[in-house]
Amino acid sequence: MSLYTAALSDLAGVFERLDAGQVDAALDSLAAARRIAFYGCGREGLQLRGFCMRLHHLGREVCMAGDMAAFPVGPGDLLFASAGPGHLSTVSALLGVATAAGAHTLLVTAEPDGATSRMAAQLLVLPAQTMARDRGAATSVLPMGSVFEGALFILFEAMLLRLRERFGVTAEAMRARHTNLE
Repeated sequence: MSLYTAALSDLAGVFERLDAGQVDAALDSLAAARRIAFYGCGREGLQLRGFCMRLHHLGREVCMAGDMAAFPVGPGDLLFASAGPGHLSTVSALLGVATAAGAHTLLVTAEPDGATSRMAAQLLVLPAQTMARDRGAATSVLPMGSVFEGALFILFEAMLLRLRERFGVTAEAMRARHTNLE
C-alpha cells in the first residue's frame, strides 16, 4: 500500500464513523446564524479560514476572530471553533467570551470529553486522530493531527455543498463573490 493510499484510507475511516445527525445539526446552526465568526489554532485554523471564505462566497456574513475586520458577536451570532484535541486554552477563552455575549457556540473536536469541548453549546465530533492520540499501534501513517486537519477540509467542503443547495446559491453566484484582487 502506498503512503497516498494509506493516508486516504485513514481519512475514509473518519467519515465511516462520523455522526450524520451532528453534521445536520451543525448545518442547521450555520444556516440559522445571523453572522458567523470562526476560530481555530494552527492548521485547524487554516481549514476554518478556508470554510469561512467559502461561506462568504455563499453570501453569508462571516469573519475570522482575531482579524482586524472581525465583528463583535452577540445574540443570533455563531462562534464556530475547532479544538481537535479537546482542549486549547485560546479556544476556551473565546468560547467563554462568545457565550457571555449571547452568541451560540459550536465546536468541532475529536475529543468530546475535553475541557474546551465541555464549554461549547454544541459539538460536532470528527472522530479522527489528533495530537491527543497520535501514539501507539493504531495511529495513522499521517503525523500528529494531520488526519483531523485533512478530515476538516473534506467535512467543510461537503457541508458547503449542502448549504449551497439549502440556500439555492449557484456556482456562478459564488464565483461572482470571489475576489478579483489576486
